[in-house]
Amino acid sequence: MTSFILFLWILSAAPVLSVRVLAGPGCASCDPSQCASLPVEGCPSGSLLDSCACCSVCAASEGQTCGGRRADARRCGAGMECVKGDAHKKNKLGVCVCKSNYEVCGTDGVTHSSGCALKSASLTAEKEGKEPISVQNKGRCSTAPVIVTAPAEVYNVSGSQVYLSCEAMGVPTPVLTWKRVLSGKKRMELLPGDRDNLAIQTRGGPEKHEVTGWVLISPLTEEEEGLYECHATNAKGEASAIGAIHLVESSNDIVKKVTQEDEL
Repeated sequence: MTSFILFLWILSAAPVLSVRVLAGPGCASCDPSQCASLPVEGCPSGSLLDSCACCSVCAASEGQTCGGRRADARRCGAGMECVKGDAHKKNKLGVCVCKSNYEVCGTDGVTHSSGCALKSASLTAEKEGKEPISVQNKGRCSTAPVIVTAPAEVYNVSGSQVYLSCEAMGVPTPVLTWKRVLSGKKRMELLPGDRDNLAIQTRGGPEKHEVTGWVLISPLTEEEEGLYECHATNAKGEASAIGAIHLVESSNDIVKKVTQEDEL
């Protein structure tokens, strides 16, 4: 019993030692009072604890430098990873890359380049007092068709080969059809009809969700002269544009017409 009391007396008389706990290599003990001066407002990719697990700091955004040595290491935001190439091996730096590299449609009706870009937009929206943005579906948002390249006005002589082309874009990819305008843009004839010298061709592209179509006429006769409508449609809407084929008497007339259009 005497020995136990003596042990307690020695323990109480001993000086109190402070133990310094390090969160990682190169990290000092955490002092939250030193964190107040660090800006964490308006971080496009959100905030997180620094590499010493002490202060809140802005996370690195997509395309920004990440990694590094010890306490100075910078971390990527949620949904991203730090990819290190050969050029950064010595200093252990890398670049933040989104783990999902596909487009996504947000509940804001906007197509975002990746899930990380959507998250950044959502954080910005919340800071502005708006509703947060979430993923509505993978891929682009549905959009009504838009005529990217309208059919032109073509001038050529009888017996020649001519064509009109049209490009449209939308999500889902539009269906492209051609019509012949018969009178005053009111009556339409769906092409190709039963004409041996007229054909319709359609293919996807050149861009994603884009479609290209052609009206091919060979040989050109007086009967094919007139207006032609390119019509694109999908579940979200429709769009159209009109081109024209003009019959001229000689190649000199073609040069004159093209020159006049260039001057305009």
